[in-house]
Amino acid sequence: MTGALSPERRRRDLEEVAGSLVDVVVVGGGVTGAGVALDAAARGLSVVLLERTDLAAGTSRWSSKLVHGGLRYLAHGEIGLARESARERAVLMGTTAPHLVRRLPFLIPDAAGRDVSALGAVGGRLGDLVRLSVAGGRGSLPSTRRVDADEVGRLVPAVRPGRGGVVFWDGQLSDDVRLVVALVRTAAAQGARVLTGATVTAVDRTSTAALGSAEVHADVDGEALTLRARAVVNAAGVWASRLAPGIRLVPSRGSHLVLRADRLGSPSAALTVPLPGSRSRYVFALPQADGLVYLGITDEPVEGPVPDDDAQPSDAEVQQLLETVNQVLAEPLTRADLVGAYAGYRPLVLPESAGTGPGDATADLSRKHLLSWDGPVLTVVGGKLTTYRAMAEETVDAVVARLGGAARSTTARLPLIGAAPRPALDALPAPARLVARYGTDAPLVEELGPDVVVAGRPETVGELRFAVRAEGARTVADLLDRRTRFGLVPEDRARAVPVAEQVLAEEL
Repeated sequence: MTGALSPERRRRDLEEVAGSLVDVVVVGGGVTGAGVALDAAARGLSVVLLERTDLAAGTSRWSSKLVHGGLRYLAHGEIGLARESARERAVLMGTTAPHLVRRLPFLIPDAAGRDVSALGAVGGRLGDLVRLSVAGGRGSLPSTRRVDADEVGRLVPAVRPGRGGVVFWDGQLSDDVRLVVALVRTAAAQGARVLTGATVTAVDRTSTAALGSAEVHADVDGEALTLRARAVVNAAGVWASRLAPGIRLVPSRGSHLVLRADRLGSPSAALTVPLPGSRSRYVFALPQADGLVYLGITDEPVEGPVPDDDAQPSDAEVQQLLETVNQVLAEPLTRADLVGAYAGYRPLVLPESAGTGPGDATADLSRKHLLSWDGPVLTVVGGKLTTYRAMAEETVDAVVARLGGAARSTTARLPLIGAAPRPALDALPAPARLVARYGTDAPLVEELGPDVVVAGRPETVGELRFAVRAEGARTVADLLDRRTRFGLVPEDRARAVPVAEQVLAEEL
């Protein structure tokens, strides 16, 4: 199986890595680290990826699951960042991961105020122009348009009836973790060695400088591991300052609420409602393929060091999200409608020109990323999930320049594992839901067990088995909180635990 992160491969990688000298050690198994590992391995560099917990265990699994074109950047005058986002969206949708990204309409209803929908129409059309200006953008999405009251009712039945609205389009991931897993498997297929459960404890920048390398010390499942690297890429996100104390981050917390889709009439479009008093910040009710809707997102500054534990939405955030979306609903949502919630930390970079305090609201800080060398350690932090590939390319460009090489990035035209042209994906002998998550691997996943894990949920036993055999899953949390997303609904997760435990007992 191409790029399989099997238990056997992990054991082999661990044996080969110990005491070795490699070109690049990547610290962090989120979307940024995964992208860097793939870009470097695809250029022919020897790569080891070290992740302290599991793939996408941090910020990368708590996103809005969108591949967006950066309309908000336009509102802040960041045209270059908007064009980069639109370009990278086109790369994902057209070449690297068409199986993981689908077109999603976003509805701004007149019920939010005609001035709001009119401003949204202007922003949508500006986004259309940006999309048309980048390679692959033309034809990738429909254009912004007004819709009448009947279409509003079809798109989001829960909106107060009788008024029209505006629809613009963007990209939606089937799941953010699926993207990270596909990236890491593709990197493994290119020769990268991947170790989860590997906490980097120190990087000795001086003891082996004469050899042109740094000594990397890690703890892997309670055992010490040491290897040497010609360069170390610190892609640890909000935890990057542990290896690079000089980096100035202003972390923020973004929260989402989870509810059953039928509570909003099983919408086919994302409902878009501005936060009171803002012209650039919106709350989205995002329909998912599994019968859920994610309602978010907030943006709250985080005081003090970022903890290792997962973030949790505050009561104030829950209230803010409900009050905002209820402005346009015929029947208001209440806390009783919620079946789950999640939150994640964003690694926003404080500009060098800023003072010692956090300054403006984190929502208004740039999503531009930062590259910073400290001896052999290159820290990459900031940015957005959509632009992971461009960030990775720039990061590896810097590594290659330092190492004296000339190899150029190929990832803009390198399909991820599972990717194929849309006609080929549509012809696969597997359920559409599996194709949208596994692409060309969907028939194999189906063969491993089509029975559902728990009644009322679409996830299958085959998905759990595949996660262990091919995707590096080693624990119940790996299976239920990342490879599948049972964890977003605690009640469903509890019912799935016995099946996950049985699969692990049989597969490991």
